[in-house]
Amino acid sequence: MQWTLVIPVKPLARAKSRLSDTAHDGVRPGLALAFAQDTVAAALACPAVKDVAVVTDDARAGRELAALGARIVADEPSGGLNAALAHGAAVVRAERPECAVAALNADLPALRPLELSRVLDAAAEFPRAFLADAAAIGTTLLAAAPGLELLPAFGPDSRARHRASGAVELRLAAVDSVRQDVDTGGDLRTALALGVGARTAAVAAQLLIPGQ
Repeated sequence: MQWTLVIPVKPLARAKSRLSDTAHDGVRPGLALAFAQDTVAAALACPAVKDVAVVTDDARAGRELAALGARIVADEPSGGLNAALAHGAAVVRAERPECAVAALNADLPALRPLELSRVLDAAAEFPRAFLADAAAIGTTLLAAAPGLELLPAFGPDSRARHRASGAVELRLAAVDSVRQDVDTGGDLRTALALGVGARTAAVAAQLLIPGQ
């Protein structure tokens, strides 16, 4: 099974506010873009991925991510993360109703294509499935088999909410790069230790990060 990934990217000027202790206002938009670029590049290199649709209204993000090969879908609902993901999945399935769809976070700068492939192959065994984040509270990936609604419930405690929605939690070892989203300075340090993509590494090199 090959998947279409739907990746949401919020306006860069508002992205990653929790990194304010690590990256100042002038750096954070570029850092958020670098996260998304490395995430999309790794996703497109994954053998289980057919294509990537990025849902965003940010012109710069759309331009840079389209250059990597992503399809850009306008965030027409402008109703937050879950509305953007549902809209992106609907746009994709309007053209290919029977495609398998997975929502993936845009802040996975250490993402490795083969680890993502393992997660998607495991998800293919279930109608709906999800992968919890490294903190075991949130979600980094939510998958829906062909013909089934994605039903995203991202946000606070999304691990519990996705489980309550009937999605199966994937319990896989050695997929740390798919779990490690970046919201805080501590998350960024962990991602850097795992090994981030070239764009994130270049921006992070400009930062003074305790512990690095």
